[in-house]
Amino acid sequence: MSQAEEHFSTSAEPAISLRHVHRIYHLAGEDIHAVNDVTLDVWPRHMTAIIGRSGSGKTTLLNLIAGLDTPTEGTIHVLGRDLGQMSEREKLDLRLHKLGFIFQTFGLIPLLTARENVGVPLRMRGLDPAEREARVDEALAWVGLSDRAHHRPYELSGGEQQRVAIARALAGEPALVLADEPTGQLDTRTGRRILDLLRRLVEERGVTLLIVTHDPQVMAEADIVHEMGDGHLVDSRVKTQVPA
Repeated sequence: MSQAEEHFSTSAEPAISLRHVHRIYHLAGEDIHAVNDVTLDVWPRHMTAIIGRSGSGKTTLLNLIAGLDTPTEGTIHVLGRDLGQMSEREKLDLRLHKLGFIFQTFGLIPLLTARENVGVPLRMRGLDPAEREARVDEALAWVGLSDRAHHRPYELSGGEQQRVAIARALAGEPALVLADEPTGQLDTRTGRRILDLLRRLVEERGVTLLIVTHDPQVMAEADIVHEMGDGHLVDSRVKTQVPA
């Protein structure tokens, strides 16, 4: 049993649970084991990081957890649902209603304002306009961008764009946020500010946060760190004191 498993063995059910997950790609007659027999749990209301060199399999693993890719073998449960037993429509609904996403490249629509970008997922859900606008306002205020609501991405700094992306994830009131290198395009100081916002998501909003990262700041801040290498899970470590 890993250190993380020992620490949480009497805690709540994991938000994400992977058991003997493989993802094999067949390229030019060769089998590429992008993810190789990974078993791990991601615990609710904590910040968990998956680290590893480029090509280690961490982004593939994140795509599998999001239901954007399908494992060759193994099982993945997300928020109590077995992804292998879900239709594509059900997985889409899970992403739309329960998951939030934050990307290294921010993922904003260039022609839309910050306010409109935050509201896009809520429009896709068919949310009542009044509730949608209230959520957008609250989310932008929470990340400190109320005064930039009507600016388009090209009028915002990189840090501001990432704060819009966090607001977009927050507005959907997700139980789980998946972040792919959220500080990867930011300088150290701006990355620290974004990391502080992500920590607040966990502590103030009770969100489960899973981050794929190279950033030493994120590794130091995370409650649990899983390291991957050549598709394998090679190490897991948990802080001595982890927030409840």
